[in-house]
Order: sequence, then C-alpha cells, then structure tokens
Amino acid sequence: MTATAGTLLDARYRLDEPIGRGGMSTVWRAFDLTLERTVALKMLHQDVARDSDQLERFRREARAVAKVSSRYVVGVIDAGEADGTPYIVLEYVEGETLKDRIRREGRLDVAEAVAYAIEIARGLQSAHDRGIVHRDVKPQNVLLDPEGAARVTDFGIARSLTEEGLTADGRVLGTTDYVSPEQALGHPVTPQSDLYSLGVVLFEMLTGDVPFHAESQVAVAMHHVRDEIPDVQARRPEVSSVLAAILDRATAKDLALRYHDAASLAGDLEDALAIETARSGHITGKATTVFQSLPRQTRRRVPGQVQHPWRWLGAIAGIAIVVVALFAILARQTERGTGTGGATPVKNAAPISLGQDRALAYDPFGDRTEHSSTTGAVLDRDPATSWETEIYLTGDLGKPGVGIAIDAKPSVAARRLALRTSTPGWTGVVYAAASGAAPPATLTDPAWTQVATIPATAASTTVTLDTGGTRQRWYLIWITALPAGQDQVSISEIYLYR
Repeated sequence: MTATAGTLLDARYRLDEPIGRGGMSTVWRAFDLTLERTVALKMLHQDVARDSDQLERFRREARAVAKVSSRYVVGVIDAGEADGTPYIVLEYVEGETLKDRIRREGRLDVAEAVAYAIEIARGLQSAHDRGIVHRDVKPQNVLLDPEGAARVTDFGIARSLTEEGLTADGRVLGTTDYVSPEQALGHPVTPQSDLYSLGVVLFEMLTGDVPFHAESQVAVAMHHVRDEIPDVQARRPEVSSVLAAILDRATAKDLALRYHDAASLAGDLEDALAIETARSGHITGKATTVFQSLPRQTRRRVPGQVQHPWRWLGAIAGIAIVVVALFAILARQTERGTGTGGATPVKNAAPISLGQDRALAYDPFGDRTEHSSTTGAVLDRDPATSWETEIYLTGDLGKPGVGIAIDAKPSVAARRLALRTSTPGWTGVVYAAASGAAPPATLTDPAWTQVATIPATAASTTVTLDTGGTRQRWYLIWITALPAGQDQVSISEIYLYR
C-alpha cells in the first residue's frame, strides 16, 4: 500500500507525519483512534516486504521488543498488516535522539554522560534477560524523553539468542562507528557485543566524537578489530581514572576482559556517577534523576550537602568522599595486579616490580596520615583505583607540600619514574633516600636528595631521575601545588624503571 498523511490503518491508526526513515522502514507519528493517544508506527517498505528474509526480520523485531518490559526501552504496543504491508506500533517518545544532543552540544557533562550510559545499560540488561541482543547500539537509537530519560529503541536487527537468526554469522550488520570487533568479523554476537557498542557511545558522549574515522565504513570496522580505543583522558583530562578504566573494560577486544553482562557494567557506572558527583561537588540536570535511582548504599557515598544542598549552610571540609566510593569498586575486584603490568614502555629502561605494601603517605607538615589506607592503589596495577590527597577547599595546600613515598627495598638506582593521574596540572619534585626502614621523617633531613622536578603533569607523565647511578631505597613523589581549580590530587599508578 502507499502510505500518505491521513491514511487509516485497520480502522484504528491514522498516519499523521513521517518522522524517520531507514533502509527497511519508515516511522510515522500516528494517532490511535481507539485509545486516543499519539503513537509511533513503523511501516515496512513495500519493496522490502516482498523479501521473505527481511519480512521475517521485521516480524522478529516486534516479537523481540514485545518481550522486553523496561522504562529504558521503547515498548511495542501492537503489530499488524495493512494490504500486505506489515507495521509495528510503538510508544511515541517526544524528544530528540542522543545523537542529536551530542551534535548540538558536543561533549556532554561527565556526570550526565555517565547517567545516560547507566540507563542504556539498564535497558540492554532487560533485553538480554529476555535473550535479545540489540546488535545496533548507537546514539541514533537512544531517544531522550521529555523527562530526560534515555530509552533504547530500534531493535530492527535484534536477534534472539534462543533461535537461529536470519542475520547469520558472516554478515556484518549495524553501524560500524560502534560495531564490536567480533561483529565486524562476522563472529557470533552476544550481549557483550552490545556492551562494546555502549562503551563507544560513552566515549562519544565524553569526547564529542567517535573514536575512529576512515575513508570507508569497512575501514572504520577494521579499526575496531585491530586498534585500541583512544585514551579518553588524553582527549578529556578531567575524566576520572575510574571512569576511564570502566570504558576500557567495556571496549576490551578480549571477551574474557570485557564486561560479561550489562548489570555489572551498570553497577560500576553507578559507582562512577557517585565519584563524579563527589568530585564536582554538585548534581545538576540529567544526573540528578539517575543519582536518585542509585542503590542507597551508593548514594550515601556522596555527602548530604551535595545531595540536598538546600539543607546545609556550608561545606564540611576534609571529608574524603571519593575514597569511600573507590572502596566499592575495590571490593568487586577478584584479582589484585602487582608487578609491572600496564607499564608504559620507556626506551632503554625496564619497569621494576613493586608490591602493594611498598607505598606510604608522607605528610611531615600535617597529620602524617593523608589517606594512608589507600596508598597501595598506586602499585596495584589497576587504573580504576587511586590514592588521593585530602581535600583542600581553598585550592592551596597551605603547607610546603604532601607526598607519597615508594619503598624500593632493598634498593635500586632508578632511572625513570612514571605516574598516571586523573587530576593533571599539579606540580612537584622527586626525592630519594638511600637507606632506612622508614623514609626520613622530615623533608629537611639531609638523607633526602632531589632527583627530579615534576612539571605540570599530564594524565600520564614520565620524568628522568638523576640518582647518579646510586642505589636508593626510598623515592618520594612530593606534590608542591594543586592543579588550577582543583582541591586535591589523585594518583592511580606509579612505576619505577631501572
């Protein structure tokens, strides 16, 4: 049949206006005369309807989405055929797509991006629980409703895990900007494939662009097969190491390393939202709604003056918000990395294996603690964990400095020091001491020798150490100035090279 505005389908659905068109179908804004409500009606193109395979895919979409019940998925209301042309009736979501939002605003607020990713993950988990893989997760297929909630739509190439699909292995379906490596290669597609695509969507929300560009879609797909996703912190330094690690795990090429289910990804993103909220000290816009949906124990990691600012007259200084949130992620880890894993290659230098108990907070001008319980995070070879200084609300340390000392027992003539930080821009120096069961108690102790200057740090910074070939037991990273506009310093990893 020929569909035009005003056409009435099955004496119930009046076509009002086309609102979208794809290779298989056209989506109309329509009116349900029976229930007197606006709906979205997806009608298969006539030429496609004559293809039995395509027709079965279209019918499969209706069956697939009808099984999913989630506020984060656009639901199917009805399905039928008019004069041999199949159609699906879906909820009408008045609003824009996530892609529209990114095109208009560029990169999104970090907490807002995490909030959208949480909702998409929740929607995907609902589909996966029903044995449905979306296979085409992208911002164009995420609608933002009037309340700001993200809702996954267009399961047009979805496939049930419980039946043989017409989208057989060996055929690449989906948008290659977001395609998983296994899907690009025509390998079996699983829920983990959707999680990879969601990781790419998160990358785009955080940076304003997709990770790969090439002259053809096939070339883009091959980038996903062969190349690691670019470092999100290099493109946006204010992204925390915790969030960067989550993104890295979501987009891991190795399925053994990638998140196994959407619920696990959503759980880590929830922790990341609490961390980002605590770091920024406020909740606004989209993040507010999602924050209120987090588990109570996760929300409690953020102080009351941030959750309910109107109930407080001022900030409570010195509360280590982020550290508590990090403990939740630490508790989830079943393995602890040690040794030299993840070390950045340094020409003519080899990384040194150090145990997690070899790091000590060093604060001779303060209370001598400086979050001592989390210093092992800089040596656990897990970029998702960090040691952080206390919070200095004035933006100034108010003392000569604060640091973290590394015990290279028995001793080593280190040549390089590398560190990773989610708070780039801080400055400092590196001191070394040759011996002692503990680092020298004061910075003025002649046992300390300055061996390097740390300029304004980047997310990853490597400095040359001038030890004169002398073996040293203690290496002190001494922070002398906070980053501009920041109230603390965070270090996720420290490496020594011989």
